[in-house]
Amino acid sequence: MRVVVNLTRCEGYAQCAFLAPDVFRMHGAEALMYDAEPDDAQRDRVVRAAAACPVQAILVDRIGAREATAPAAPSAATSPGPVLPARPFGSALSGRRDAAVEAFRRDGRIVIVGASLAGLRAAAVLRRDGFTGSLSMIGEEPYQPYDRPPLSKQVLDGSMPSGHTDLPLRADLDVHWRLGVPATGLDLAGKEVHLANGDAVGFDRLLIATGTRARAWFDDAEAALDGVFVLRDRDDAAGLQHRLAEGPRRVLVIGAGFTGSEVASACRERDLAVTVVERGPTPLVGALGGVIGAVAADLQREHGVDLRCGLTVTRLEGHRNGRLRRAHLSDGTTLDAEVAVVALGAVRNTEWLRGSGLAVGAWGVGCDAGCRAFDVNGLVTEDVFVAGDVARFPHPLYDYQFLALEHWGNAVTQAEVAAHNMINAPPDRWPHLATPVFWSSQFGTNIKSVGVPTFADELVITQGSVADRQFVAVYGYHGRITAAVGFDQGKWLEFYQGMIEAAAPFPPDFRTVDQPADRRPVPAQVPDRKTRDLEATVVVTGHDPSERRAELLYHG
Repeated sequence: MRVVVNLTRCEGYAQCAFLAPDVFRMHGAEALMYDAEPDDAQRDRVVRAAAACPVQAILVDRIGAREATAPAAPSAATSPGPVLPARPFGSALSGRRDAAVEAFRRDGRIVIVGASLAGLRAAAVLRRDGFTGSLSMIGEEPYQPYDRPPLSKQVLDGSMPSGHTDLPLRADLDVHWRLGVPATGLDLAGKEVHLANGDAVGFDRLLIATGTRARAWFDDAEAALDGVFVLRDRDDAAGLQHRLAEGPRRVLVIGAGFTGSEVASACRERDLAVTVVERGPTPLVGALGGVIGAVAADLQREHGVDLRCGLTVTRLEGHRNGRLRRAHLSDGTTLDAEVAVVALGAVRNTEWLRGSGLAVGAWGVGCDAGCRAFDVNGLVTEDVFVAGDVARFPHPLYDYQFLALEHWGNAVTQAEVAAHNMINAPPDRWPHLATPVFWSSQFGTNIKSVGVPTFADELVITQGSVADRQFVAVYGYHGRITAAVGFDQGKWLEFYQGMIEAAAPFPPDFRTVDQPADRRPVPAQVPDRKTRDLEATVVVTGHDPSERRAELLYHG
């Protein structure tokens, strides 16, 4: 039995914790933790909990919002795009299209590069919607797709083994797995993916879902010290959890983005001394701006974190036996630590696409709203699609600039759209227009966001109390609402999502529950894009899909 909770949808009502307390537990007011592989004896309780969930966020033995036996149109619950009218039938052209589409669904070859959440969801939708041809999935890791959010939460606090994070697989998925071997190149003309073992895998249509990896420490020798970790994959989490369980005297976290902050939270749950070093003025400044970042800073210090902002780690020093000993900071001080976690953001896995002819850059692979990849000249490719963290796509809410996202919900929804479009004729395809939504659980607080908080110049507190750490902050840009962030106020975010999608005016003039007396907007203190790039999990990256205003030079 496998359970996945779509925490993008979860609003912390806690019915599941009452109905299946051995599987679900609340950490603080709204933050939900759960066992992803409960014993089958818990099945009846888990099924009842899933049925009782007001927002239907609990998924048992499945990973998507819909698992119907027939193709389903987009719904308001998943919001991959508007429901499009059916194409008229009867013309010779539509008949030829139907025949070509049906022939591809029956005999076509689809290759998915990236055994990820997005890759698995795309495969499930392809099979659900009638694709019976050859389906191959290539993955660099030796594991079948697994869920990453628990790695920095339940796995680190010891409540879930890293091996219990596997995502549910449909019994009828019928995928040819090529795991443990990375893709090294793409031949667009020959329609082949080249692998590190020398093999080439042919395709008729390709989905790129290679995601991201943790940004490594800048010095290879220092990164190799025993006690220095990054946190991205299952092995990273297992190794770090084991070391934390040994009770190190102090843990150093380098970077106070979401991953770094969640690691610090897990350390304090274990009553470990932890120091967080952040080059910016506050934690989460690159994702939420300085005003809300200051609230996050207070939250960390209230929970015993030694938070040092405006500093960097310049060098890691080891003992003669190769174990980490201390860190040297930019202010000239040193810090003794037995464990260091490098949490400096993510790097998109696109190196294998260099020279392929696709519009590939630091922000990922450029694609249109239908998930079709652009080539270096900005032309759409009909047979190459992109989904998940590695995709860079235009969004009308943000002046049609391209967004780069690293969100669970986006990976699922974009994969559904990509899979649908891969096996349908152009008139029947969907656009991916979902509003970005992400969450983080740290220090017993559920932080949830809709929109793009860094696409803002002002913010205002519209509900709750910052002092009580329960509030909603609404962000605005040039007089319209662009984002909202809630601390333990997840149930209100869907309302604000509607305001964002309607381009409602900022500052908002509607009345709300628990409205504070002072609703004056203040500058959001969003840093310039270059400063926030390493930490933000959603970034507006500009307009040019091919990034060819200058020649791209690669080193190393």
